[in-house]
Amino acid sequence: MADTPLPPRMTLAQLDAARRDFEAVLGASQCFFEDLDRRTYQDKFAVDDSAHHPAGAVAPESLEQVQAVLRVANEHRLPVFPIARGKNLGYGGTAPVMAGSVVLDLSRMKAIEFDEEMGTVLVEPGVGFYDLYDYVQRNNLPYWLSVPANSWGSVMGNALDRGVGYTPYGEHTRNICGLEVVLANGEVVRTGMGAAANAPTWQLYPFGFGPGWDQAFVQSNFGVVTKMGMWLMPAPESLIGLDCEFDRPEDLKVMVDTIGPLRRERILQQSPSIGNWMRAAAVLTTRDEWTDEPGALSDTVIDAIRRRFDIGWWGVSLRLYGREDINRAALGHLRTAMGNAGPMKMVETEWRQGDPMQYSTWTGTPVTFAMQNVNWYGGRGGHIGFSPVLPQDGDAALAQFRRTYARYQEYGMDYQGSFAFGERHLTNVNAMVFNKDDRAQMGRIDPFFRQLVADAAENGYYEYRTHLDYMDLVAESYDFNGGALQRMNESVKDALDPNGIIAPGKSGIWGSRWRSEGESA
Repeated sequence: MADTPLPPRMTLAQLDAARRDFEAVLGASQCFFEDLDRRTYQDKFAVDDSAHHPAGAVAPESLEQVQAVLRVANEHRLPVFPIARGKNLGYGGTAPVMAGSVVLDLSRMKAIEFDEEMGTVLVEPGVGFYDLYDYVQRNNLPYWLSVPANSWGSVMGNALDRGVGYTPYGEHTRNICGLEVVLANGEVVRTGMGAAANAPTWQLYPFGFGPGWDQAFVQSNFGVVTKMGMWLMPAPESLIGLDCEFDRPEDLKVMVDTIGPLRRERILQQSPSIGNWMRAAAVLTTRDEWTDEPGALSDTVIDAIRRRFDIGWWGVSLRLYGREDINRAALGHLRTAMGNAGPMKMVETEWRQGDPMQYSTWTGTPVTFAMQNVNWYGGRGGHIGFSPVLPQDGDAALAQFRRTYARYQEYGMDYQGSFAFGERHLTNVNAMVFNKDDRAQMGRIDPFFRQLVADAAENGYYEYRTHLDYMDLVAESYDFNGGALQRMNESVKDALDPNGIIAPGKSGIWGSRWRSEGESA
């Protein structure tokens, strides 16, 4: 126990006293403070293995137990870090921002309430995408999920960190409708129409009366979310689409300028993602099958990999959902537009109700095979993501790609990148895949990441989501009026959580008690 991580200004004796109080309200079987427990809750993909180690974890099973945990945390002024299932790999996983925090593991809270008529669901934090998918299938409900590429995480946790999927409901945060939140003082609040005790519209109308608070609890540390309402997509009559491959890096411009207007016009209602060759190949092969050359891969090796798997430099899958006659009319526009863009390959795909199901992210089927990419370099694989938000403009996307690709080559890293469409924006998701056993490579990751942040900010582009290590860096980059947004966030934090017990440092929000810790980190 001598090496137990502790929050600043807390002694081991104080932590032991808090642990005993946690055990009194939860039972010893729901408290985890042994060395193995602490290792279990560390970040598996950490760049710096010495950071963000928890002092232990507690796992409440009910709203009342969450309230009890926060009561103990307040009494001892001990920071707790809520996680839903801890599968947000590449962004911190199960670990807290502040080392020595106690992880508040909500994965045992797994209740599901489904309104079949309206297509809404109310979930607790521990409900994973597989759990909800199984629930829908078991009850023969006529709805499809939207799932991320790695689907073993929490439905709630993913939405609260602005995760995305690939269907028309792919911007998950937009589909939140009503939250139940435990504030730091133990008070339970329901947002939107849930603020009225008997309203049947809690999951139907997201705004309620007065300020809208659902989004205030997204990527924040203002409270602990214990229930979340979400809208699901009615199962479509048909699913029709195109899989397109493009041959050259510079084809990114025409791809963005072709798909963007279709998305903005809502002919294309899904959230497509243009991915480079490595995103496709890294789940099928590993680097050592092709070369042992140091540094970033040469064009010769890249061309050989592409020939083996018959893939373009860039690829994109476009899908149309809903009534078959409407889809077929839209397909004509889609086929013409993409054909005029000059793809090296374009394959049509279709499904209608009654056909065997196409199990993929396009049909809202949970998958995990995309995690295979972390084995690219061998050893203990991992990744973190750098994901700035861009205008939906081909010239801007191509310039961003060229800057970023040059940095990957400069730092000796193989480029895995994609450009994901919203309705008006692009998110440039750059995966930094690494081998944690390669000390030289791991030494390059931090300066590489910071250089990408600086490059993007110089051009007015900023991240929407980041790893624990970089939350302060990214928060500080939002610098309008000397960081007025951050000051407002801190004011709200101090008002709702004066003791700073809920996730200090989350999204760069520390609260006055810990602010100096963040500034010195």
